[in-house]
Amino acid sequence: MIEAARGLIRERGLNATAISDVLERSGAPKGSVYFHFPGGKSQLAVEAAALHAHEQVRMIDELAAESSSAPDLISRYVDAGRDGMLASGYSRGCGLAPLVTEGAHDSEEIAETSARGFAEMVDRVTFHFVAFGIDRASARSLADAMIAGVEGALITARALHSTSPWDSIKASLLAYARATR
Repeated sequence: MIEAARGLIRERGLNATAISDVLERSGAPKGSVYFHFPGGKSQLAVEAAALHAHEQVRMIDELAAESSSAPDLISRYVDAGRDGMLASGYSRGCGLAPLVTEGAHDSEEIAETSARGFAEMVDRVTFHFVAFGIDRASARSLADAMIAGVEGALITARALHSTSPWDSIKASLLAYARATR
């Protein structure tokens, strides 16, 4: 159910994701949702967002292990986002952003979970940039730019049905990374 909720939130947003849709996609029996998630849709959204953040951090670590430099990690991460967007036919967005734009004002737990998810991603990228030899302050600034740029590319590429935003943010981030060396 968590994976189904994550997928639906990425495709439709938080408010347009109904428990009945989660049950249908997951194949779970109707009564199981409130057994496993007594907090209902909010709890399910929080757990889906936490899963999304965890998987993003894992992917960042895997891509960093394959990379030889900060620009290489940037290229791999941006390319992974672009390739995922293309594979979904421009239908898949971020698993955290809808919680910020649609749910954070209604629930402190949703607000904290989405903020924590983005912070974990930025912290992990910062860690790897420092390991590649960038000073901590520059690494943090570049990591913030990378995560924010990818978030923007997810939205604009989806709206435009174009890879142009991905190409632009990749070029800008690579130029920024090379200037911080």
